[in-house]
Amino acid sequence: MTNETRKAAANKPALVVGVLLLIAAALVGYDASQQSITSTYGVGPTAVPYVTAMGLVILGLAHFVVAFREGLPEPEEADSKALLWIAGGLAFLIACIALGGGFIVAIAIVFACTARGMGRRAFIVDAVIGFVLGLVIFVVFAKLLTLILPSGPLERLFL
Repeated sequence: MTNETRKAAANKPALVVGVLLLIAAALVGYDASQQSITSTYGVGPTAVPYVTAMGLVILGLAHFVVAFREGLPEPEEADSKALLWIAGGLAFLIACIALGGGFIVAIAIVFACTARGMGRRAFIVDAVIGFVLGLVIFVVFAKLLTLILPSGPLERLFL
């Protein structure tokens, strides 16, 4: 490939990611616009989704800029074991919450699986750390912010 041909070619993965980010922004913005909950004291519950949508738009447009730049590094080969650990943790989180296992247990396992995917080998210790973090987050949301996270048997002890 000559230099002139290379200048004209765009980085296709960056373009695809940019398009996906813009689609995600549109979905988040649409979902925020459909919420009927309002606030009487200023910033309402739709503020964060709109900020998130704007951030996704900025990231998507930045990917388009990067796609046409020269000298992008070649991406490394993906670590399939790491991806499986992280995806497995996310699947467990979704299943645990959907089946009524609760927030704290779900967070403990997803934390441990993500740490394992990042190369750490202390699964039990990481599960305990995740459990403590999940417990603190649940108590802060439930008691201080009076927001209810998905509850399971363990969370009912603290409500």
